[in-house]
Amino acid sequence: MTTLISSSSGDKIAGNVKSTPVDFTSVKINDNFWQPRIDTARQKTLPEMYTQMEKAGYFNPAQRNWEKGADPVPYVFWESDISKWLEAASYSLATQPDPALEALVDRAIAFMVSLQQPDGYLNLYFTEVEPDKRWANLLEWHELYCAGHLIEAAVAHFNATGKRHLLDPVCRYADYIGTVFGREPGQMRGYCGHEEIELALVKLYRVTAEKRYLRLAEYFIEERGQTPHYFDIETIARGADPAKFKHETYEYNQSHLPVREQTEVLGHAVRQMYLVCAMVDLAKELQDDSLLRACENLWKHLTSKRMYVTGGIGPSADNEGFTSDYDLPNLTAYAETCAAIGLVFWNHRLLQLDADSRYADLMELALFNGVLSGTSLDGLSFFYVNPLASQGNHHRQPWFNCACCPPNLARLFMSLGQYIYGLTETGDILVHLYIQGSAEIQAGNRPVTIRQQANYPWDGQIELEVAVEEPAEFGLRLRIPGWSKNATLAVNGQEISPVVEKGYAVINRRWENGDKVTLSLEITAHLVYAHPAVTENTGRAALQRGPVVYCLEAADNKLPLDQLVIPSNPGLQSEFDSDLLGGVVVLKGTAATPDSAGWSDDLYRVTPASRKPQPFTAIPYYAWDQREPGEMRVWVRTQD
Repeated sequence: MTTLISSSSGDKIAGNVKSTPVDFTSVKINDNFWQPRIDTARQKTLPEMYTQMEKAGYFNPAQRNWEKGADPVPYVFWESDISKWLEAASYSLATQPDPALEALVDRAIAFMVSLQQPDGYLNLYFTEVEPDKRWANLLEWHELYCAGHLIEAAVAHFNATGKRHLLDPVCRYADYIGTVFGREPGQMRGYCGHEEIELALVKLYRVTAEKRYLRLAEYFIEERGQTPHYFDIETIARGADPAKFKHETYEYNQSHLPVREQTEVLGHAVRQMYLVCAMVDLAKELQDDSLLRACENLWKHLTSKRMYVTGGIGPSADNEGFTSDYDLPNLTAYAETCAAIGLVFWNHRLLQLDADSRYADLMELALFNGVLSGTSLDGLSFFYVNPLASQGNHHRQPWFNCACCPPNLARLFMSLGQYIYGLTETGDILVHLYIQGSAEIQAGNRPVTIRQQANYPWDGQIELEVAVEEPAEFGLRLRIPGWSKNATLAVNGQEISPVVEKGYAVINRRWENGDKVTLSLEITAHLVYAHPAVTENTGRAALQRGPVVYCLEAADNKLPLDQLVIPSNPGLQSEFDSDLLGGVVVLKGTAATPDSAGWSDDLYRVTPASRKPQPFTAIPYYAWDQREPGEMRVWVRTQD
């Protein structure tokens, strides 16, 4: 087969290729990699999360000690956990009916709706704990953030079931919020200290077609960072000093400048991701090129200066977010699971406005590494923080007091199908991710079924079968991942050399029922080096195979991991082990390690220790900390 013709710079086509996602309810996943994780999330994670929330008293006010003024007082954003769980459960119901799960969903909805006030206000904490503090501290509290997650849950539930018993109360709440906030006389010129409602309101607009929700989302985006600064005004009104804000600067919540003037990813990483998601959504609905350009500038800054090799983002625990360019420590990396999930959300949205494989590549990188590491193989314990090195004392937990990550993982897994395919405005079908299964796609006026067979990410041989009721002309656009140095294509066994536009091989033809496309991606293991300014990784390299980043664990390498020194050509061998960690490809090679023989009691010498060969084994980063506790390293010392 012949190598594809590349025009990946993107300058050779006029304008962006815009698309809409193929809904996850039209996609069936049945591969060996993702299907077990989806099943685990459905069968174990969702019920266990409900149990954990029930134990914490989320659904029963009569059992909450804090309702009586006792400690501990729950987080002001507890209800966002309920909402994200509702969203994930609704996605599950949309593809697989489950009366037991639906009963739990109905119970949770009944509880939430019971809190709604006569004016439409609907918030657990500020109704039952501090009802006199409504809208008093948008800077630090999470009322609008919680409203956003509740809106997302309502939209997901309505789409899954057709029932309106959450959607209608949420619309009442959104209508009430629209009377409180805005630029009309008597309205508050505020916005949330934690972005989320902005993107949720766009979702509400899309399901209801009520433009007032889109206008409210636009207001929250446009008002952010304007002067006089609302958070200054609000803080002074509370009798406090804005200069004493614990995070010192409004960069923390991306309100330091109007959004179009922001050029660097800053502050709290999850907040940053939810903001840019909303910006892309708004840019799509309003055809606002300046918002899209702002997001592209932020994307470039993130990917060139402030992102981990795993797709994790936000190195600091102090602000759960960004610090300075090239500051990417490994042992103390924060890299919150929710932030990596937000990175997936953002890149998926960018793909809809510009079908450029760099966005799909990053979406895939985050999925296989920074996201997937956040959950155990059994779906019952989780990482909030995802370091790239460990001394053996960092482990997944069954739950957290601030439990944002587990339900966030669940809602992503339950809707994973929507990230695989897209449909352009001209009826072309985009294939973003290689996940075995099928998709029913309405391409123009013609139904098309795409059946995908793959053992991805372990194998790069991918076959797609096109099923049509009658011959039809349209384009099939297949992503060629940036990590694959050699990709070949054939249609019905005939070698072809299609043009590659922005990383997508474009096959335009008259398709017959049963036509088969074979894509062969070269998947090889290789070393990855960091920019020289990332001083943490000077003299080190990471291992990657396809989209999967690897790490070394003490369970496989019985010596201090920092003693291993790998050569520039470590002779990496890939071996699939079906019995290890749910079935993974492991990497094996030969490193060198210091030889302490003959040093006796000497602490120092004028000549270095000699080295001896040492075999090593690396496993996928997402699978670490699933065996006995021990050291872990992503970045390994090199002879260079």
